[in-house]
Amino acid sequence: MSSRLRLSPQTIQVFDAFLEEPKDWRYGYDISRDTGLKSGTLYPILMRLADHGLLETCWETTEAGKPPRHMYRLTRDGLRSAREQVRSYAMRRLQRADFGEVES
Repeated sequence: MSSRLRLSPQTIQVFDAFLEEPKDWRYGYDISRDTGLKSGTLYPILMRLADHGLLETCWETTEAGKPPRHMYRLTRDGLRSAREQVRSYAMRRLQRADFGEVES
C-alpha cells in the first residue's frame, strides 16, 4: 500500500486507535468501542489493513468453552503508515478549516 493512498476517515480512526498503544495487541471489540465504528465497518477495514501487511493478526484462546478471539497489532510498516496517514489527514483538515471549507 502506498503511503500516498487516500484512506477513508473511518480507516484513519482505526489507525488513530492503534497509535494510542502502537505495540499492543488489540481486540476488534476494543477498537470498535474506542472508535465508535460498528462491526460492519470495522472488520472490513481490519481485514484490508491485514491484507496490505499493515496489521498482523492472531487468534487468542482463553478459557475452555469460550471461543477464540481475533487480535490485531500494527506491523512495522503499519506503524509508519498509520503515523503518516493520521498526520496527513490532520493537515488536510487544518487546511480546509483555514479556507473556511465545511466538512461533510
